[in-house]
Amino acid sequence: MGNLNTIHAAAAPIKPTVESATVAPSITAPAPSSQQKEQNAPLSSSSKNPGVFEDLHKKCKELQPGNFDGFRLMVNKGLSNNFQVSHTLNLSSAPQLTSYHFGATYVGGSQSNPAEATPVILGDIDNSGSLSAQIIHQFNKRIKGKCVVQTQQKEFAMVQADVDYRGDDFTTTCTLGNIDILNESGIIVAHYLQRVTDNIDIGTELLYHYGQGQQSAILSLAGRYSADKWVAAAQINAGGWHASYYRKGNDNVQVGVDYEYNSRMQDSNVSLGYQIDIPKANVTFRGMVDTNWAVGGLFEKKLYPLPFSFILSGKLDHLKNQSRFGFGLQIG
Repeated sequence: MGNLNTIHAAAAPIKPTVESATVAPSITAPAPSSQQKEQNAPLSSSSKNPGVFEDLHKKCKELQPGNFDGFRLMVNKGLSNNFQVSHTLNLSSAPQLTSYHFGATYVGGSQSNPAEATPVILGDIDNSGSLSAQIIHQFNKRIKGKCVVQTQQKEFAMVQADVDYRGDDFTTTCTLGNIDILNESGIIVAHYLQRVTDNIDIGTELLYHYGQGQQSAILSLAGRYSADKWVAAAQINAGGWHASYYRKGNDNVQVGVDYEYNSRMQDSNVSLGYQIDIPKANVTFRGMVDTNWAVGGLFEKKLYPLPFSFILSGKLDHLKNQSRFGFGLQIG
């Protein structure tokens, strides 16, 4: 889940999240059953709660292939019902892309709903000493908290804390990012998302950034329409806008179009992402193409009955005249 701007880009129109950081690769929680339930769930949920604001464009973002270069070996080992460790080795012709990551995940036994267990503690450290850690906990039926810490070797890159409050038909979120009391700097983000009808959600985002004797605030308005087979969402502010359209063709085909425009940079990008599942062949393919002349694809083949997955990755950026090709093996 990670194409949004980082928390350091306070002027960006979209809320920064930990998934966008480049310190370490994203960590996958060891709960495939809950993720499968989320994918198979209908797009227009009968629940009156609209979810969190940052998930407005989540459906489209999930279709983007996570391309890599060279060779990647991933080994996941469950040590118990609550604890899992992982090893990830990346070998590339580019020295900066060659790395080793060790990850650990703990999932508690408390369940606020059948698809989610808390607390969840995730950690990832690489061979350079850069660390990425998360703690997620459901305090009660309505309040959920998350804390994220990321370092780049010996320096702190991000310290972020989120608190979600889920009402019967609304969700409000407060995020504090890189708050430095001594230097008087930081980012504060407030979200509010309201379910108006069974299909329509509207919300707002207020991003406030202060530091180096300057202050700035950005107000965004957003809306989402959810039908049985498709979801359309849009977000707009003074710095630009972001729109997405997701369509589920059938059980095996998903398509999404994502459009982002930045008025300050006078730059726009439209990307088309799609996912094709072939259950009988245990194959999943994700692909993308955008208006910056980039084309990418990720092919994954599960080698049943062995707990192996073979992965092929490729991406061509015609504008930058760059190409990235890789293959990988996932165990566990």
